[in-house]
Amino acid sequence: MTVLDSAPLDVLDAYRTCEFVTLGRDGTPLAWPTAVRRREDGTLVLTTSLAFAQKALNIRRDPRVALLFSDPTGSGLTDAPQIFVGGTAECPDDIRTGPEDLDDYWRTLFERQPHSRSYLLRPMRRLMDWYYLRLVITVTPEQVIVRPAAESPRPKASAEPSTGEPLPGAVQLSRHPTAVLAARDGSGAPVLARTLTTPSSGGFAVRPPDDHTVAPGPASLLVHRHDERLNHMQNALVRGELTRTDDGWLLVPEKVLEPMGSGRPTDAIRLLRSTQRATDRYLRRRGLSRPPVEWDRFRALARSDRRRGPA
Repeated sequence: MTVLDSAPLDVLDAYRTCEFVTLGRDGTPLAWPTAVRRREDGTLVLTTSLAFAQKALNIRRDPRVALLFSDPTGSGLTDAPQIFVGGTAECPDDIRTGPEDLDDYWRTLFERQPHSRSYLLRPMRRLMDWYYLRLVITVTPEQVIVRPAAESPRPKASAEPSTGEPLPGAVQLSRHPTAVLAARDGSGAPVLARTLTTPSSGGFAVRPPDDHTVAPGPASLLVHRHDERLNHMQNALVRGELTRTDDGWLLVPEKVLEPMGSGRPTDAIRLLRSTQRATDRYLRRRGLSRPPVEWDRFRALARSDRRRGPA
């Protein structure tokens, strides 16, 4: 038996993505959507490309992490329970250029995200090699909480509070029925909970989870979406300060991050440029040259997935 065995594992395995939170240098919980694979030993494995290595850097500084399985899009599940997993992670500075011992992880990704196979075509390799240069994150669960399915959202309020004062992140949050609150508990460990967000005077009213005691301090709100085949992804993170008021909890926003862009036609070009620069920067700071991707091994996995059919 492992800690993870207290969760409905068939439900956890069916989720296409989860929200994954690490702690930034200033202590802010930073959550992003990611794909996860469960191992038989009760650990969870995920990866991050060198272009988005901040998760790895955060873990090397503070290993406390959390995951929330709360968006069942593409899973085939109806009224799926949400699963919170808290624990610790490790991420060695070992750059993977091929599937190696992650065949199941990559095979599942090719099954669930068919369009990613196109990155293996020769015309795309020069642009997309950064996608296959990965760091491996292994999470050891220490706490599992099964929550009811997310409540049906109410109609969204206006993107601005009644005072008319603009709030950073108001537009992004208004496009999604709910958001994921990333906060910290009394010990400083990260906590995640899906919540309604309501514009209020000076911030967004949110509801922390009932199963954790949340502490005021740095926090963030994550919104993201994808289609049934993990395509057309969008995400935004609203960073700010979580405060307690007479009426409940308020996230006072300070900054909005949109790494995939905001939907403009030029976002794809900007993203390709930024990912290449970020990959080069990670390697340069370690005195490393850009390693070649093991294209043939990835192509073999993609072909085996195609023969097996969709998940």
